[in-house]
Amino acid sequence: MSLLEQKAFLSSIHPFESLSATQLDTFAENMDIVYFKENEIIQKQGKNPESLFFILKGLVQEKQEEEVLSIYSKNEIFDSISLIENYSKNTFITTEETICYSLPRSIFIKTLHENIDLETYFFQSISEKLNNNIHHEKNKEMANIMIAKVKDATIHKAVIIDENKSIYEAATIIKKEKVPTILLKDNNNEMFIITDSDFRQKVILNRMDFDDKVIKIATKGLIYVNEDDFLFNAQLIMAKHGLKRVVVKNDKDTIVGILDQISLSSFFATNTFSVSNKIQKAETVEELKEASLSFIKIIRSLNAKGVKIEFIARLVNQLNKRLLDKLYKLLAPEELYTKSCLIVMGSEGRGEQILKTDQDNALIIEDDCTISNEDLQKFTHDFTETLVDFGFPRCEGNIMVSNPYWCRKESDFKNLIYQWVNEPSGDNFMNIAIFYDAVCVSGSIDLVIKLKEYLFKVAGNSQTFNAHFAKVISSFNVPLGFFDGFIFNSKDEKKKNEIDIKKGGIFIIVQGIRSLSLEHKLLNTSTAKRIAKLTEINVLDPELAKELTMAFNFLTNLKLKSNLDKLDKKIAIDNYINPDNLNTMEKDLLKDSFKIVSKLKKKLEFHFKLNYV
Repeated sequence: MSLLEQKAFLSSIHPFESLSATQLDTFAENMDIVYFKENEIIQKQGKNPESLFFILKGLVQEKQEEEVLSIYSKNEIFDSISLIENYSKNTFITTEETICYSLPRSIFIKTLHENIDLETYFFQSISEKLNNNIHHEKNKEMANIMIAKVKDATIHKAVIIDENKSIYEAATIIKKEKVPTILLKDNNNEMFIITDSDFRQKVILNRMDFDDKVIKIATKGLIYVNEDDFLFNAQLIMAKHGLKRVVVKNDKDTIVGILDQISLSSFFATNTFSVSNKIQKAETVEELKEASLSFIKIIRSLNAKGVKIEFIARLVNQLNKRLLDKLYKLLAPEELYTKSCLIVMGSEGRGEQILKTDQDNALIIEDDCTISNEDLQKFTHDFTETLVDFGFPRCEGNIMVSNPYWCRKESDFKNLIYQWVNEPSGDNFMNIAIFYDAVCVSGSIDLVIKLKEYLFKVAGNSQTFNAHFAKVISSFNVPLGFFDGFIFNSKDEKKKNEIDIKKGGIFIIVQGIRSLSLEHKLLNTSTAKRIAKLTEINVLDPELAKELTMAFNFLTNLKLKSNLDKLDKKIAIDNYINPDNLNTMEKDLLKDSFKIVSKLKKKLEFHFKLNYV
């Protein structure tokens, strides 16, 4: 590689993009290319390391005796920690022919103390490292917005009429086709455009005859863009010409649609506003379904732009709530709607279900509601089946309004809650956990609040109940070994090199925080808000709370990215990730996150005295 290529290579590896021009020159001038054969030891345990290695090609294993702790591949570095401590805790050995850049330890250490960003990265706390990674990913992925194509945005279909159409006929077509704009082609094949504002400003204000030809209000001189043009360029063209819309063509010079300013702005605002409007304006189930199909696109867009996982969850959760509220209003008999509360539970209730995994919903009905069983069963069946059609799979545990167990009168729910608390079992504790996460998405919120307050009353201040409720976390092990190596224990041969990130990390945080929140009778539902409230009332130490929030967000984001990748490959989404698919920084952060989970688990075991339960 030339010096220029070396510098570009270094700048592409986090956190070395923070090197100054002089430091970058120093690195490039002092790097050597080194070659290693398969199964060759690069750095031995117990030795003083001499170089920082940047892998250009090949694979390197970090091993503690015979246990493989990590694998490093192209564009990754190793081992900065050994260099800082001047002692190699582990052995680094190639698994195939490997080519690296080697940088002398003296240059690395000297630059480390000269560059505050570099020093901060390698010496920062776990929570700071997790947080800085989020900011780094956001900055890195923001570049995606610059390469988005016109076809990635919402393009209204092109409806083309002839010049003989009347104003009335054209207005009728706009309404029927549900488009804000139509195109007109005259006898000379010249194209014109007519917008909904033309009807307001030119027809109504000028009191034109509705039977006049619509070409009288049409505008010519259209501006075109190609569907493969950069969306950012389309925005510049609109700004340059003072336009609110441009006509989109494909490579065959065929008109494929119209891109307007609202669609363009909605894309850069992640489409959330436009989809929310679609939900609000939907008058039929089919229109609502069309809006729901945009959710995955929104999630991809938000994630690609580096938006923090907690904001993605919040936005998607709000859209889900609006969708369910609208569907309930469309399908529910009036008496039921005015005397009930539709709730979502579990991860959706906590606002932490981003992709459509399954349905977790229930219906609380006021005691004086007189809807017949026949009408109620028809509604609950239709509601569940419609959600399935929208892409919300059935809950494997049958926790849905179509199951009479989760659709009952308020007094019946009280009896159920009393039973859950006073007849301890795995299923009953699970039901308490699911219900405790419930939020109202439609109807009377007072119904679910009163039932939660009843749960607090029935559970009382029983240490035995609280301990048994928290006990389930003891059944889940953090997949991190004594020497910081990942532990793989899947019985599925296809997942033998993968980790269940939910069981090993996310669930322990969720259930642990949920147990502390229930003990202190908090009405908050999201894990983040529960952590904040527990910190406020001095149940959690502020530093641990900060670490838990960062670890939870990192693990959730890792799971989302993995599942979006699986959707692209048409693979069923799950909770498994393969650490080999992560870069060095992500592996380190995953280990750091698991250490935080272990810290919480030990705190809970002591707090609830789980060893005695």
